[in-house]
Amino acid sequence: MLYRNPTAPLETRTRDLLSRMTLREKVGQLNQRMYGWNAYRRTPAGFELTEALYAETERFAGLGALYGLLRADAWSGVDHATGVDAAGSAALADLVQRHVVNESRLGIPALFVEEVPHGHMALDGTVFPVNLAVGATWDPELYEHAAAHAAAELRDRGGHLALVSALDIARDPRWGRTEECFGEDPYLASRLTEALVRGMQGNPGDLFAPDKAPVVLKHFAGQGATIGGRNSAESELGPRELHDIHLPAARAGVRAGAAAVMAAYNEADGMPCSGNRALLHDLLRRRWRFEGLVMADGLAVDRLARITGDPVSAGALALNSGVDLSLWDEGFTHLEEAVERGLVREETLDAAVTRVLRLKFRLGLFERPCAADQSPTPPTALAALGRDLSTALARAAVTLLHNNGGALPIPSTATRIAVLGPHAATTAHQLGDYTAPQRPGTGTSVLDGLRRLAPPGVEITHARGCALTGDDTSGIPEAVALADAADLAVLVLGGSSARTPETGFAANGAAQQTGSEMTCGEGVDLAGLRLGDAQYELLRAASATGTPAVVVLVQGRPHAVPEAADLAAALLTVWYPGPWGGDAIAEVLLGHAEPAGRLPVSVPRSAAQLPVYYNHKDTEYGAYVDDSAEPLYSFGHGLSYTTFAYGPPRLGQHTVEVDVTNTGERQGRTVVQLYIRRLLTPVWPRTLELRAFRSLDLAPGECRTVTFPLGADQLAQVGADLETAVLPGTLEVRIAESARAALTAVPVPFRVDQNFTAPDATPL
Repeated sequence: MLYRNPTAPLETRTRDLLSRMTLREKVGQLNQRMYGWNAYRRTPAGFELTEALYAETERFAGLGALYGLLRADAWSGVDHATGVDAAGSAALADLVQRHVVNESRLGIPALFVEEVPHGHMALDGTVFPVNLAVGATWDPELYEHAAAHAAAELRDRGGHLALVSALDIARDPRWGRTEECFGEDPYLASRLTEALVRGMQGNPGDLFAPDKAPVVLKHFAGQGATIGGRNSAESELGPRELHDIHLPAARAGVRAGAAAVMAAYNEADGMPCSGNRALLHDLLRRRWRFEGLVMADGLAVDRLARITGDPVSAGALALNSGVDLSLWDEGFTHLEEAVERGLVREETLDAAVTRVLRLKFRLGLFERPCAADQSPTPPTALAALGRDLSTALARAAVTLLHNNGGALPIPSTATRIAVLGPHAATTAHQLGDYTAPQRPGTGTSVLDGLRRLAPPGVEITHARGCALTGDDTSGIPEAVALADAADLAVLVLGGSSARTPETGFAANGAAQQTGSEMTCGEGVDLAGLRLGDAQYELLRAASATGTPAVVVLVQGRPHAVPEAADLAAALLTVWYPGPWGGDAIAEVLLGHAEPAGRLPVSVPRSAAQLPVYYNHKDTEYGAYVDDSAEPLYSFGHGLSYTTFAYGPPRLGQHTVEVDVTNTGERQGRTVVQLYIRRLLTPVWPRTLELRAFRSLDLAPGECRTVTFPLGADQLAQVGADLETAVLPGTLEVRIAESARAALTAVPVPFRVDQNFTAPDATPL
């Protein structure tokens, strides 16, 4: 059989296998019906397969894909008592795969699809900081290393296909999934999406290396623009807004070679993404020439029955629109009937099956169906490297928002430090949503990090002070007493996406009835952006002692905490920094490391201001009568323990350059940000657009020249025909340390003419 020949061309093998398949077998390849954790049970002797798996493989004489075999969390109910650890994962995956291959007449292996939102969501998998923290690093190279590690862990444990959030743009921080976004800006998200694809998939080519994993980029498209910040709500997006803001990261991922994308829950112009042919076929496949796989989000195909009337026609609509692989739906299980009824052409079905089979061939599953054949790296070696990378990302994400009077780094004269707040001594709230249960003792809290790293003789005291949510202030007197006796108080405040057994879940796994401390995550949307009332009371009480207070915000969205800006001597946001975030935070507090992060989102003063993203349309954006319309802290903002001076930009024919000098007394990092401001343009412009950035690490007094290209990547915009091109007009280059600073930076105007060929610009 030609498809069994590993030396035959991939397309030839795929066509040969497809020609041998029955209609029933083809439909089976497009179904991902069962929850993977229901495929096995743990016994005293090891693991055994379940009747549920037997029934599923019998239904279609095999199995196209299996979701979440190794997933562990409160929704799946899998923990260290019932699930499989790193050492045993490959054996479990092999047990399932052997059964699937034996049940398939043609010996077709299954794709094992796993959640890898910020590390593989499995027991003992490395947990990295969430995407919003990754955005705060402004460091694609570092993220590429972390993504490569996540892929190696996934493949080492028997997984194949990685589901990774990357395409959602944070436009309303009330949305509970804001933590899964790289930020509010399409350019920053695009560069990080490219890094993700490079890191996880490796060099483009037909075959994936044994330590690389194909990526499913989610969610396509516009899910970050849902109305009111409500999960899965409608997105009122005009075509240009969609193309300007919500599609660039997807296009960057496709150009980088992403193997798959996931159709989002939201609708765009009245049609849910999983049934939106204009989006999935006309744009993604025809205009962008995407040849990879399109997966539906969980149960999304069945939602289309509200349009079609029944599950059979819902499945047909999704397939005809461009979906290749379902997730838990009933609709795709009826595709055989849909073909027989004339709702779907078999040629359309064959095209989707071809894409699934091609991915299996690219993974080498027909030659090496089992994880044991991959020569896995010892789990202990992967775990050690994972911890280092997780800590490095957390360290790079720590963002200093203000530092009055040089309160940080903690001075050597501070011999008594009070560490207070509901986040101070716990790692549970550092992890973010989509995180597997952690073994006791995993990770370091801020209290742990300070106690380990503080100089000898420094006394560190601790009190929780208050609850994370609600108005319980009974612990505040103890905290105030410690703050009053200290030279410095570190208040660790924020929110939490920690799922617990008490959390209720919707059918697709989104949190539905949250536990008492879950304030963020999928399904946990907020009408306001305030922390729990007791946290503000603790902040006010500790500040009233006169002891300088440093506030550290652990959060999955930018909360509105103007009180911290008013009362704290210094304010940092660390997002959800992962289990080892306590070490990274302590290093920055003590001055062992610089605060290197920059804001990937604007920080509002209150939810009443929204939206506050920096790249709004260029119009009168004045203050409200009762408040400012400006954010508390702007996109791109972040301070260092030193200071920097930017010289005036100099425009060349194809470039722009600027001199940057460290004018302080410490080595430090700045992120040089290039913004475009369009003055005369055929399409109404945005106030500013980030179009390039570069990190610099400078010694005291050091000056370096940063050179940026001025080409299509910097100058192009979405035109009237919704195509991206360099349009004639008058523009300005502004280079600064943040979007707000760019508004007052020295502008360099130039003109682009009708005959632009990148890169070229004519100074005015």
